[in-house]
Amino acid sequence: MNRKILVVEDEPKVSEVIRAYLEREGYAVHTAADGLAGLKAARVLQPDLIVLDIMLPGLDGLEVLRQLRQESDVYVLLLTARADETDKIVGLTVGADDYLTKPFSPRELTARVKAILRRGRGSGPGEPVLVFRRLRIDVDARQVWKDGEPVELTAIEFDLLHALARHRGSVLSREQIIEQVWGYDYYGDERVVDVHIGRIRKKIEDDPDAPALIVTVRGAGYRFEDTPQ
Repeated sequence: MNRKILVVEDEPKVSEVIRAYLEREGYAVHTAADGLAGLKAARVLQPDLIVLDIMLPGLDGLEVLRQLRQESDVYVLLLTARADETDKIVGLTVGADDYLTKPFSPRELTARVKAILRRGRGSGPGEPVLVFRRLRIDVDARQVWKDGEPVELTAIEFDLLHALARHRGSVLSREQIIEQVWGYDYYGDERVVDVHIGRIRKKIEDDPDAPALIVTVRGAGYRFEDTPQ
């Protein structure tokens, strides 16, 4: 069955180019031309990935993303204008998995989509549950609990936390995290790691400003420090 992709883009020419390139790769592509239509289509179609432009009429892309994240962990590739550096960071903070700046190469967009979908939503079947003093990570079910309470993570947040937890006590550089979570062929901005780590900390740390579970090792990367049980 073809993977479903929803393209939410108000520029018809851009939307059609994206559709043509993705359909050439065998994806089932659906389009929407504004934020409200995109949100409705996402709820009906349940796509595997959404290509979402920030600058949309009516409901803008960031608000669409905020609403999506209240009900779905669907992968989202955000399209931003080159000058809007703030939008990129805000988009990642709200819950985008990756971003691409306009104007972009359709081949690059296709490569990003492939890399995201190749990760899938899980690791190998039958992988053991990781149990620590504060956190419990069920890889097959893709669920996390802190002190017995469920923690809602997006797909990429789960992948990132799992990568760190599997290497408990070891420092992973941003490059190593990107290789494990985004894939070897990712060539975006390494700051996506920092933004997603910040989001995870807000959900699992007692004090996100003084993290004890995911610590920063200055100049080296990040280390997961919860104690195994």
